Amino acid sequence: MPDPRKDGADFVQGRTGAGRGLTISSMSAQGPGTSILIVDDDPHIREVVRYALGREGYRTLEAGNGAEALAVFERGGVDLIVLDILMPEMDGTEVCRALRARSRVPLIFLTSKDDEVDRIVGLELGGDDYVTKPFSPKELVARVRAVLRRTGAGPGSPTTTGSASTAAAPDGGPPRRLQHGRLEIDLEGCVVHWNGREIPLTATELGLLRTLAARPGRVFSREELMRQAYDGETHVSDRTIDSHVRRLRAKFLEAGGEPVVTVHGIGYKLGDCA
Repeated sequence: MPDPRKDGADFVQGRTGAGRGLTISSMSAQGPGTSILIVDDDPHIREVVRYALGREGYRTLEAGNGAEALAVFERGGVDLIVLDILMPEMDGTEVCRALRARSRVPLIFLTSKDDEVDRIVGLELGGDDYVTKPFSPKELVARVRAVLRRTGAGPGSPTTTGSASTAAAPDGGPPRRLQHGRLEIDLEGCVVHWNGREIPLTATELGLLRTLAARPGRVFSREELMRQAYDGETHVSDRTIDSHVRRLRAKFLEAGGEPVVTVHGIGYKLGDCA
């Protein structure tokens, strides 16, 4: 097993027979104050992830099983979760369901299940991204950074142009709000409303919708959506984008809306939102 503290240890794979974990927290003095909960029954995997994130200044919390993860989350202060799927007792998909019933916290699956169907199921449950074992700690950090950026107007966010109504910041900075028909997106608060009703979205779903709403009428290919909504730092398949769009649509249909239109053979665009 490679030593996670060596720069040459580029890939890490889980092991069997992992023991129970304890909740631990650590923080780099140079950190941005962002707290990430690492959930895996393998203490070595948690160590690798903790070290990789700690080097980038992130504060980390740990849980060795699903029940412990929910308990840690309930204490508050968790900004993103790295969640293993294959855990004894309460697996990652059960944890994801429980979390999505109460929160939109960004979630990245960490799993040894490399089948695309399994990954899509995880995304449709509400996951924002996934990393398969064996994994590169550097790739995981890049995906964490990209998902966190999609929760707000950070670097890599799409430029706000087009015919959508915008509310500019008082200081002349980037717009704080996008409005198109019944659709309203609070870019600062990362909150979306349809006809006055709040629609709970994951960070990735918000990133996709924000990209479309910034250029109403423009058709985005799946490749463009990958590049803009994922900040160009990760590669995902067409089916992954389709899965996120399908879940996004389902949430709006519950509120009587359908803001995303499919342009067959090309991609997606924002609907009229009337």
